[in-house]
Amino acid sequence: MAARVLVVEDEPDIRDLVSFHLGREGFEVRTAGTGTQGLKDVRTKRPDLIVLDLMLPELDGIEVCRRLRQDPETASIPVIMLTAKGDEVDRIVGLELGADDYVTKPFSPKELVARVRAVLRRSRPGELPTAFSVGKLSVDLGKHIVSVGGREVPLTPKEFDLLHALLEARGRVLSREFLLDRVWGYARASEIESRTVDVHVRRLRQKLGAEGHRILTVKSVGYRFDEAA
Repeated sequence: MAARVLVVEDEPDIRDLVSFHLGREGFEVRTAGTGTQGLKDVRTKRPDLIVLDLMLPELDGIEVCRRLRQDPETASIPVIMLTAKGDEVDRIVGLELGADDYVTKPFSPKELVARVRAVLRRSRPGELPTAFSVGKLSVDLGKHIVSVGGREVPLTPKEFDLLHALLEARGRVLSREFLLDRVWGYARASEIESRTVDVHVRRLRQKLGAEGHRILTVKSVGYRFDEAA
């Protein structure tokens, strides 16, 4: 089945250009001209990936991305930011909010299609190996064993599930709401329940010791696991 791509772009010429090239490559493409309409369309029919312009009317791309990552139903949808801005600050903000890639206008349609394919490949579930190692950290998902520097680290079931979720995201930012839904099964999060995630992350970092720095806090959004940290 063709991958579904939602293009949220207010400039008709660019929107049509992106839609044409993605459609020609076999993707099922839908479009939206505002941030508000884009969020509505995401909830109407969940896409496999979103191409999201940064400068949008009503809600800009930064706010759209923030809302996507805060909702457990949409937090894991890959996002490619599309913008005319070359300011590095905008790029960093977009990536910290959980965007998976960033393309600056003017761009090559072929390059954009290639990036869409690459992000979709990275986002496919089931590719995380049973045994995972980075730095001094080793995780055996099948045996539920975590070790640092060869020494086994005793984790509670929730701490292990939290680490598993962060590893499975492959560097993507996970919101507190998404983690509460995934690890604790809470469909709706109160402020107290959101703090539960922070407490468990703090304890997990402490138990991982020298490797705990790999769990990064993304301000106002959530957490991500950084293999390169």
